[in-house]
Amino acid sequence: MQQMTEIETLAFALNQFADLTAGDFNMSISFWHSRTYKKGDFFNHQKTVCRYLGFINEGAFRSYIINKKTDEENNIFLYSKNQFVVPFKSFINQTPCDYQTQALTDASILYIHIDDLLSLYKQSHKWERFGRLLAEKAFNLTTERMESFIFKTPEERYLDLIQNHPDIFNSIPLYHISSYLGIQGPSLSRIRKRISMK
Repeated sequence: MQQMTEIETLAFALNQFADLTAGDFNMSISFWHSRTYKKGDFFNHQKTVCRYLGFINEGAFRSYIINKKTDEENNIFLYSKNQFVVPFKSFINQTPCDYQTQALTDASILYIHIDDLLSLYKQSHKWERFGRLLAEKAFNLTTERMESFIFKTPEERYLDLIQNHPDIFNSIPLYHISSYLGIQGPSLSRIRKRISMK
């Protein structure tokens, strides 16, 4: 079976996400551009407005803040292959971002500028629906992330991470996983051991 190109993978993902047909997607093709990142490169800096929506072809990214008291980096969101990479609140509202978004590995993405996306919203009801679904995804992602620390155990958060980012464990150091889960390294080791024994 022939492997899909990056643009075909994007078209498939947008069809799954917002039911965009080939005709709908073709309206956007000239707006998508490719970019590669080295590990450590920034997708978006804190206190700057994010103007690009990215779709990850290869690699992984994180959004994080730095604790002012301890200088410790705390991972807030993770983004992996075939997912959007974007600080949603900053992008959707066009306001300065509260955190940094950075490549955790060498990575490649396809990206679209906010102005081009807004133009598509005006041209097509399907693209307008895409925008609404994107806003809903941002709200749900943020709410679920917050509620997971209130209602879920670290082990449940770990299992959610496996489900949402199945390939990320093979590409990033475990201390990034610990930071995202809000636990220390030894606790993560115990969780992984318990799960492996089930």
